[in-house]
Amino acid sequence: MRIALFITCLTDTLFPTTGRAVVTLLERLGCEVDFPREQTCCGQMHFNTGYRRACVPLVRRFSEVFADCDAVVTPSGSCAAMVREHHGRVAEAAGDARLSAAVRHAPHVYELSEFLVDVLGVTDVGAYFPHRVTYHPTCHSLRMLGVGDRPLALLRAVRGMQLVELPAAGQCCGFGGTFALKNADTSVAMAADKVRHVLDTGAEVLCAGDNSCLMHIGGMLSRLRAGVRTLHLAEILASTEGSPTPVGIHLPAAAAPPPVSRDRTADRPGIERTRTP
Repeated sequence: MRIALFITCLTDTLFPTTGRAVVTLLERLGCEVDFPREQTCCGQMHFNTGYRRACVPLVRRFSEVFADCDAVVTPSGSCAAMVREHHGRVAEAAGDARLSAAVRHAPHVYELSEFLVDVLGVTDVGAYFPHRVTYHPTCHSLRMLGVGDRPLALLRAVRGMQLVELPAAGQCCGFGGTFALKNADTSVAMAADKVRHVLDTGAEVLCAGDNSCLMHIGGMLSRLRAGVRTLHLAEILASTEGSPTPVGIHLPAAAAPPPVSRDRTADRPGIERTRTP
């Protein structure tokens, strides 16, 4: 089976370790993974903000780049949902019969946990991660893709790990792409609720299947100096005794946040107290 990695813009730019983890994991399971260098954005940002025509060349590009693959795997529920749920609509709206046909016959795009459980038929991937972890189900994976408990089944099989339930797990973290920019106050309040629940678990690591949500929640956790790291599901599943994933403060590759004084509480909306490392 020829598998292609669709890395996504955010992961490629800010969290490249996730992409490497996906390749490490799939190769360990006997897969041959290609990385088409011609891939670009899936068009989700354009589609969600109303620039539907701007999506057309991106949809066409995606169909062309991944045309010869048996399957496409991506570490992002939101981008997988964009391709599977909306590329067809973009093609139809463009009135391009060839593009519509290309989208219909494009290889299936899988979010990582779907591919592991449904296609490879595995839940125990040989991972070892001796830490206390809680899992946040992202909105697109939960509501649009319906991945259900696949990520949890994979995490439960990780040796040495203590998986703890996240209270109100199904609540949105408040990111929502441009929603976080256009509705910043609401977005921050939602993130504060999510962070409070994360801290209540006493977890060392917050795990999810989308780096966008982890970036949003992790930004607040880091500013609170909560001592909780955010890690993509792929990075935990790629971890083994011989090649462990280090646990520390995890920030996007772009830049660390400015220092926050420990006695300041004005910048901590909705958070009355925090845990220290």
